[in-house]
Amino acid sequence: MAAAGRSRGGAFGAKVALSRAIGAASRRSGRGGGTTLPGRVLLRLEPEAIARLGTGLDGSRTIVSATNGKTTTAGMIAAILAADGRSPVHNRAGSNMTWGVATALLEQSGSEGLFEVDEAWLPRVSEQLQPTLIVLGNLFRDQLDRYGEMEALADEWARTVAALAGGTEFALNADDPLIADLGRDREGRRREGALYFGIEDPSQALPELQHAFDAKHCRRCGHPYAYARAFVGHLGHYSCPSCGAERPAPEVAATAIELRGMEGSRTRVRTPSGEIELELPLPGLYNVYNALAAIAAGLRLGVEPARIAGALGEMRAAFGRVETIAVGEVPVSILLIKNPAGANEVLRTLLLESRERGPIDLWVALNDRIADGRDVSWIWDADFELLSAAVRRVVCAGTRAPEMALRLKYAGWPQEAIEVVPGIEASLDAAVAGAEGRLFALPTYTALLELRRLLSDRGLAQEFWR
Repeated sequence: MAAAGRSRGGAFGAKVALSRAIGAASRRSGRGGGTTLPGRVLLRLEPEAIARLGTGLDGSRTIVSATNGKTTTAGMIAAILAADGRSPVHNRAGSNMTWGVATALLEQSGSEGLFEVDEAWLPRVSEQLQPTLIVLGNLFRDQLDRYGEMEALADEWARTVAALAGGTEFALNADDPLIADLGRDREGRRREGALYFGIEDPSQALPELQHAFDAKHCRRCGHPYAYARAFVGHLGHYSCPSCGAERPAPEVAATAIELRGMEGSRTRVRTPSGEIELELPLPGLYNVYNALAAIAAGLRLGVEPARIAGALGEMRAAFGRVETIAVGEVPVSILLIKNPAGANEVLRTLLLESRERGPIDLWVALNDRIADGRDVSWIWDADFELLSAAVRRVVCAGTRAPEMALRLKYAGWPQEAIEVVPGIEASLDAAVAGAEGRLFALPTYTALLELRRLLSDRGLAQEFWR
């Protein structure tokens, strides 16, 4: 049944038809916009379109949100459902604001929905869609000029969770105190329907807290948290010495993790339905967290553990999330960076890679457009010092290429190894021409879109919205 099947009649049906026609025309023109324009038009004509289209979803309605990893986590859940013979309505191209959700509902068919949703738009989409499952991965400092302080965003999420109907279930990151607190009521008791995931393997803990350490104070009493260990930014094992609030015990837990650089990881996962041995082909501890979120969601959606593990073992990266594309004879591995915590995990992964293969070549593109955040001072909180002795050559690109080069100079990267070429196309060609083996591309969000469009125009990759 089409997702919009129950809402096609009358004036609303005419609005749906017009919006679809505009989307089709946009795609035929080759100018892009296929993931947003139909939804933008429909929401302008009918502000409650998501609620009306959502009535066509008879099965589960899952929302995934996080600062880092929501696209990958949603992709993992989609793969799990596909392995179970299910094909949800899904904004798989990564357009995660209201218009992207509306476009997916408008143009796809299915009885259940899976939607990646931007942090700031979670309250609005949840209000209209009334999800049966919400998967929340993390909250990190990101685009302060757009979102404001993340504690304010956490408060908004808390109000959203409290307002949802009793039938909504949750998969929550136990290791993020801002997220874990959403699974408790005012008295601190666990909410019915809250399933927690997290890391239990102490061998993956950081030797010390990073600069990108955001959630420092208890949301209940304001006292600083005490950390027994931290894994990614402020994600870890914490407790409040003042009021006693502490990390909840996760039902879905990574008990043993072996990171293998760019090759991925091997992880043993304890679940309420038995143990999973997971071979994940995506690198980094951050992708272990994404996999744990997807496992928790898969269990909530009724998928058997063995099927979940099999689906995750065959995962392929979403565009820009460790995707590798050949440019001439050079494999280019693309790793999105957009805030300190996410960048640090990419840097840690590349450090492991350099220890295995020797000095590495990079292309780093820093933009300051609206979707990136105008304030790029976050690069000074990312630990680029990790790679100071591991880099052979780096080309800095983007609208703020000189600032990126300056940051790398202060991080101790050899000055003779740093080249500034602001243009995306010219800089990529320069980086590829000088690379010895694999090139690692680290773009911010809009630079990623420019890169992807360039590769598509050259016939090296499919346009992401198709």
